[in-house]
Amino acid sequence: MPRNKIILRPRVFATALLVLPQTDPGETTVSAEDHQNVRHRVFCDLRMPGGRRCLLRADHDGPCARRPRR
Repeated sequence: MPRNKIILRPRVFATALLVLPQTDPGETTVSAEDHQNVRHRVFCDLRMPGGRRCLLRADHDGPCARRPRR
């Protein structure tokens, strides 16, 4: 399965949870069932001005943003 399809569901769940102030989608990771110790970030880990995290893919090109690109 392509990587984009694998991270789609965790991205949707993490983004939906942004209504809760204590959530941090930047910490969302995925891993294969048989390789639980190998984790892949779903979102970029960089903090933006104001302390919030970038909501783009972990391997995005260009500047960070709070809104996913369409």
